[in-house]
Amino acid sequence: MTVAHRPLTLLAAAVALAFPAMGSAQTTNEQLLQELRDLKARVGELEKKLKDTEAKLPPAGTGWGMTPDQAAELNRLTVKTDALEENSETWGFKDLKISGYIEPTYIWNKLQNRSGFQFLNQQSDGYFYDTSYMGAAVLDITKEMEGGTIWKLTLAPNRGVGALIDGNSIIQEASVSVPLGSLQTRLIAGQIPDWSGYEYQQPTLNPFTTHNLLYDFTLPAGYTGVGLMHTVGKWAIKGMLANVNTPIKAPGEKSPVLVYRVDYSKGEFDGFGFAGLHGKSPNYNTGEGSTAHLFEVDGYYIRGDWTLQGQLSFGRQKDAAITPDADGNWRDASWWGVSGLAGYAFTPRLQGLVRADYLNNKKNGGGLYTYNGYYLPDEGVYNDSRNGIGPAPEGNLDRGANRYALTFGLKYAVNPTTTFKVEYRLDGADRAVFEDVKNGEFKKRNHLLGTSLVVAF
Repeated sequence: MTVAHRPLTLLAAAVALAFPAMGSAQTTNEQLLQELRDLKARVGELEKKLKDTEAKLPPAGTGWGMTPDQAAELNRLTVKTDALEENSETWGFKDLKISGYIEPTYIWNKLQNRSGFQFLNQQSDGYFYDTSYMGAAVLDITKEMEGGTIWKLTLAPNRGVGALIDGNSIIQEASVSVPLGSLQTRLIAGQIPDWSGYEYQQPTLNPFTTHNLLYDFTLPAGYTGVGLMHTVGKWAIKGMLANVNTPIKAPGEKSPVLVYRVDYSKGEFDGFGFAGLHGKSPNYNTGEGSTAHLFEVDGYYIRGDWTLQGQLSFGRQKDAAITPDADGNWRDASWWGVSGLAGYAFTPRLQGLVRADYLNNKKNGGGLYTYNGYYLPDEGVYNDSRNGIGPAPEGNLDRGANRYALTFGLKYAVNPTTTFKVEYRLDGADRAVFEDVKNGEFKKRNHLLGTSLVVAF
């Protein structure tokens, strides 16, 4: 509406308001004349206020406190911003997040007689506590679509879940999360890293360079399947029917595995969770899957300068013990373990850390989740001599080694995106199960030094 039309509009509105009074049969001519005079005076007052307001406005094409050139520049920027927003949505960049990190790592392992940098090395020779997922370069792409669906792709060449379970895949995670009626209930599907325990795979979330014994040897690497996730209040629940540690089932294998996790955030500073797995899992003794049952409970307390975390795990797997019985029949593997971590922030940037792990694995020569297939007496191989799993080759082959690890470390935040870590780790067992590659002897203890630089964006 233009300024010139406003007095006429006001007058029309005033007449419309006054019309019922003029139409009344009881209104006298004198009353009508007086009301018209009052109306005219009121319209005059409104016109004067309108003119005063117009006099205070800036010239056409300008804004408050702006010159005409400044107003033109503002208009240009406004049009450009609108175009960028429109293009961003058209090209799919809206609610798209790209992040990642690199982690060059240096490791010294005494009995392995090696020291040096490790970065993006392949996992074709297997998973070991002194390599695991360390030395990775990761790119994460997350897209949230209209309606709340979340699409996620994480790339980790050589050092991710895909490289471990498939051998050639660079996919760490490829998943979708689709709301079912509400954002609190979701369908989840794809390849998803294991969610058990208190420790995370990502070095941006794991305060140490290495991982604890339970993370390395008693848990799966990842799931490929479909499931549900639901949050209500302080509870978060998720579960899947999935392949475990493989993107495809082998011929003759049909049964999926049930995996689940439940978390409870008790308050701002503490909480707990538990996770489980039930179903057929890879067994390298037989070359076929065998039934496994895993269960763990973990918790945390983080307040002020202190960080406390812990985990207790139990597991068993049919026909998965490292050594067979006297008739050559494979026996069941069973184990339990505990891990605890304590951290104290000396300064906002510097944190001191200690972690202690214990793994009871003596039954039937030992054997942990998917850690079997080592018993090859004709070749002189009786255990996993690098990780220290199984019986002592020169001892009782029916008695597996109980393992422990004690790790001390420092974590320093160079800046908000860069963290430097250093640690000393003592790995031990109650049997001589670690091979000294220099002379072929077996020992009860091994020493490791590790450092890493994590740069994230």
